[in-house]
Amino acid sequence: MEVSSSSSSSTAILCVVTVIIAVGSVLALKTLNSLWLRPKRFEKLLRAQGLHGDPYSLSPPSSNQDHPPQNMHPSRSFVLSDDVAPRVFLPAYNTVAKYGKNSFLWEGTTPKVIITDPNHTKEVFNNIHDFQKQKISNSGKFFFCGLISYEGDKWAQHRKIINPAFNLEKLKNMLPAFFQSCNDVISVWMGMLSSDGKCEIDVSPFLQKLTCDVISRTAFGSSYAEGEKIFQLFRIQGRLIMTAKYTNKPILRHIPTLAKMKMRAADKEIKSSLRVMIEKREKAMKNGESCNEDLLGILVESNQMEIQGNGNNNSVGITIEEVITECKLFYIAGQETTSSLLVWTFDHVE
Repeated sequence: MEVSSSSSSSTAILCVVTVIIAVGSVLALKTLNSLWLRPKRFEKLLRAQGLHGDPYSLSPPSSNQDHPPQNMHPSRSFVLSDDVAPRVFLPAYNTVAKYGKNSFLWEGTTPKVIITDPNHTKEVFNNIHDFQKQKISNSGKFFFCGLISYEGDKWAQHRKIINPAFNLEKLKNMLPAFFQSCNDVISVWMGMLSSDGKCEIDVSPFLQKLTCDVISRTAFGSSYAEGEKIFQLFRIQGRLIMTAKYTNKPILRHIPTLAKMKMRAADKEIKSSLRVMIEKREKAMKNGESCNEDLLGILVESNQMEIQGNGNNNSVGITIEEVITECKLFYIAGQETTSSLLVWTFDHVE
């Protein structure tokens, strides 16, 4: 009996050890494939198609990928010339300079093909089913939402409904709103002038408020005061994402950290504010009021026309939740980039 018990224990231990070795072997093979075999296969395929680039390596890229060329002036200021390229995306700039336009670079274990030919760019956009977008991290979903995050048929559906909002004639109708926002800022500046007609102004906060006001007027037909809360919440989300370094790590991404809870709370408030604006617009349209003078009105109208044109089939339109994400994209895509460009322009006016 003792012999039988000892034999059973030995068998059980042997089975456990075998399982551990098997699991360890599988994990080791997956790790080897992920960190070496798969990237090297990609590299071989890219080179077979005539593309050139640094060979894949487990070590970080060489330091020359992270520093501007020696002949580029180190000053923060620069003129609008070819010197802009290395400041926009230095690794790609250095790769093209080293290997030519038909080249690729590495981002971790993933090769990135550099496209410079407009025909190739057109081919990518015309074959949306073959060229997939990069997956967005959990924190990135708060900002990279709406049209830019969709694929395939859903992208095509949203693109068709949103397209009328960016018709040139529709945009021309928004010029009075641009003028009003700019005139308000200039009036404030005029009031700041001293008796000799001079003063020094930090234009950055004024231009940030200007772009917020323009987007609020043209996108939603409201003043900056009505959209101020939304912009404030976006800024909070941005700061939280920049400071939450470990939000998207494999294990920590599932932990409900304080930063992630604050981001979700801000996102909930943004959606709530936008929902109220959208529901007001839909109610006004049902009452026969004209609401197609701003981006939101055009979007809601285009969506209704698409649904009605397909026999009131709601499946061909976009839901109110999706309208909210497109509204968020209106805010995000234009405010910070435009204000930064205006500040840069003011800084370089002779």
